[in-house]
Amino acid sequence: MAASGFASLPKPPYYAVVFSSQRNGQDDAGYGAMAERMVELAQQQPGFLGMESTRGADGFGITVAYWESEAAILAWRQHAEHTAAREQGRRDWYDHFELRVARVERAYGWDRDAAGRRG
Repeated sequence: MAASGFASLPKPPYYAVVFSSQRNGQDDAGYGAMAERMVELAQQQPGFLGMESTRGADGFGITVAYWESEAAILAWRQHAEHTAAREQGRRDWYDHFELRVARVERAYGWDRDAAGRRG
C-alpha cells in the first residue's frame, strides 16, 4: 500500500474485493491485532496487488483488496488463518458485513501536486 493510503496498482484488468463492515465496538485491541495480521498475511499471498482501507468513528469501514485473478481470491479465501479470522469476526467483531467481488476494467486518477508540476 502506498504511504498516502492509495494502493499502487498495475494497469487493469484486475479484481477488487470490496469488504464493507459495521463493527460492534467490542474488543478493539483484538480486532486491531487481527486486522494487522490479515494485511501482513494477504501481502504474502500470490496474486495480491494492494489494498485501501478506512473506518469511521461510527464503526463503519470499507476495505478494498486488489488481486490479479479470481483464482488468487479463492486461494486467499481458503487460507486457514484467514478462515479462522472470518469466523472470529462473525462471532466477536461485526454486526454486519457485505463482500463484493468486481473485475476492474478501467482505472484512472488525479493528483493535485502532480498536476501543478505539469502546469
